[in-house]
Order: sequence, then C-alpha cells, then structure tokens
Amino acid sequence: MFEISYDELGPSKILHLYSAKRGIKAIVVVDNAALGPAVGGVRVSASITTEEVIRLARTMTLKSSIAGLPHGGGKAGIIADPKDPKKEEYIRIFSRMIKDLNDYIPGPDMGTDEKAMAWVYDEIGRATGLPEEMGGIPLDKLGATGFGLAECAEVACPYVGVELKGARIAIQGFGSVGKAAAKFLSMRGAIIVAVSDTKGCVYNPYGMDFKELSELKQSTGSIINYQKGKAADCEEVFSQDCDILIPAATPDVINLHNARNVKARLILQGANIPVTREAEELLHKKGILSVPDFIANAGGVIMAAMEYAGRVEKEAFDAISLKIKTNTGLILERSKHKNILPRHAAEEIAKERVLKAMDYRGY
Repeated sequence: MFEISYDELGPSKILHLYSAKRGIKAIVVVDNAALGPAVGGVRVSASITTEEVIRLARTMTLKSSIAGLPHGGGKAGIIADPKDPKKEEYIRIFSRMIKDLNDYIPGPDMGTDEKAMAWVYDEIGRATGLPEEMGGIPLDKLGATGFGLAECAEVACPYVGVELKGARIAIQGFGSVGKAAAKFLSMRGAIIVAVSDTKGCVYNPYGMDFKELSELKQSTGSIINYQKGKAADCEEVFSQDCDILIPAATPDVINLHNARNVKARLILQGANIPVTREAEELLHKKGILSVPDFIANAGGVIMAAMEYAGRVEKEAFDAISLKIKTNTGLILERSKHKNILPRHAAEEIAKERVLKAMDYRGY
C-alpha cells in the first residue's frame, strides 16, 4: 500500500471525495500554497491514484515557483472514464464538492478541456483554461505547452552540440502537447522522424510532414496509418535514432526498463513526471541531457496564470518565451557548474523561493 510521505514543502492537503448518490470518487491535493492559491489540472482517468496526484501536485508547486508565478501547486484526479457520456454531470458534481476549497484553482489536464473548465467555472466561479467566449486564452488551441517546449529546445540544444534546425525529433504522444511541439519545432526547421500514440509508432529517418500527421490524427484518431512512414510498436519511439526525444503523454514512460535504449542526446519532458528518478540518473550517466518537466513544459501553466490575471494572448506568449528560456539556461548552467542532475538544480532554485514565502507567512 502506498504510504504518504511529507517534507518541508508539503503536501498540505490531501482530500478523498465521494458522492454517494452518483458513486463519483475523486482525489484533490494542495501541495503548497505559500506563493498563492494552488493551480493544477483536473485529470480524468479510471486508473488515477493518490500517489500520482501527489507527485503531479508537487510538480505544479515547483513549476509555478521557478516560473515566478503568484501561485502554489495542486492537482485533482477524478476516477472515471474520460469518454463517459455523463462526463458533464460528474465534473459538475466534483466542482460542487470543491467549491469551498479556495486555495485550489482547477485547470484542464488529461481528460478535461476548455469546455470542462467552463462547467467548473459555472459551478464555483474559479478555473483557468476557459473558452475564449468566457474570456479565456485557449491553451490547447494555441499550443502553449508545445510552444514552450520549442523555446526550451532553442536554449538546451547548444548544451548537447545539436543545431535545432535539422535536428531529428521523436515524440511520444500526439495529443495537444505533442502535436503543438511538433508544429513549433517544425517551424524552427527540426525534422520529425518518429511519432507515437496509443495505437502505435510510425517512423521515417528522412522526416515526416507535420501537416499530414496532424490531419490524419484529426480524421482517424491515430497516426498509425501514416503512409510515408513505417509502423512499429508504441515502445519503439523511445529507441529511435534521433537528437531530441519528447515524452508528451503519461507518467513514468521512460524508466529503467527502456532508458538504456534511448539514443537521443536531449530529452525535453513534455508530460508531467514522464521519466522516473532512477531513469534520470541512468540517462545522466549516459551523457543524455534531460530537461525536467516543470522547466520544459511550463508553457501551459504560465499561460493559465496570465489568463487568471486578466492578461492577453500576446502577453502570455511573451511570458512563456522569457520565463522558459531564462529558466532553462539558469538550471543547465547550475547543473553544469555543480555537476548535478538538471532536476536537482531546478529543484534547488524552486524550493528556495517556496521556503522563503513559507517563512514570510509564518508557515
């Protein structure tokens, strides 16, 4: 059985919610709110666990802190099928159950989108990632997280001797994050050589067309039938010969079982917690640079915070570019100087700010 562990940051609140009438179960974690109300997505999954929500909430604390946002970190998980036709009903019930949890601001995540956040906002009056019609900045439509990954790549590539223009890219997960990353990296001259989704992997060492992949995903729900590439198992995306690997789907996909097969020189963590701690250690020993999730994929939460503060789209994109480029350079320099993992360097910086805020507040 999973045993909850606490440290100097938190988690401060772990709530297990249950609606007896509808049988809806959910988990909410407010990891730390010293810097401000915690922001974090509402993930819908039949297999979500307390451990996963706790880990994701900590990532949000570190992400908000190092990005200089006036927010702490939180996360929610609704234990349900994201394709359930009664989705609106259970999200509205969940929203009413967290109405008085004022130090948590919900946002979109796996299994939820702008429409879901509109339902949340309608029930409790607070949410990020709202539809444009409600004053929101559409994170997924604009590709905020993918844009941030491309900005991160510009700074990280020189550290591994890779020129971004012409760099070979492999992307695990072709949802909103992976698709946007492919788009913005292609615009910078990178070459997509492998892509995977839940149905499988397609690869072509000479490159694949982003527009065709995107249209195929939109029309069929998968990229597996892409005609200009060879099909393979999902797992093979991690062992493709490439310069940059982007895990952009679920947690812990790069682990001790497959890290030895990674050929990329640079990993940009597009998903939250996609690489296990043990795998990061192994990759570091192999000389593979892995930029941690709360640095590389912070574009979404930065845009969400800008939306919550009433800013506009251009201001949000400018903030993403500035913050991610600055923080990528900062943590990679510290990592190089101190000969430590990039994650450790990033955690040092992020924790310093949170601990100071906790001291000011007398926590």
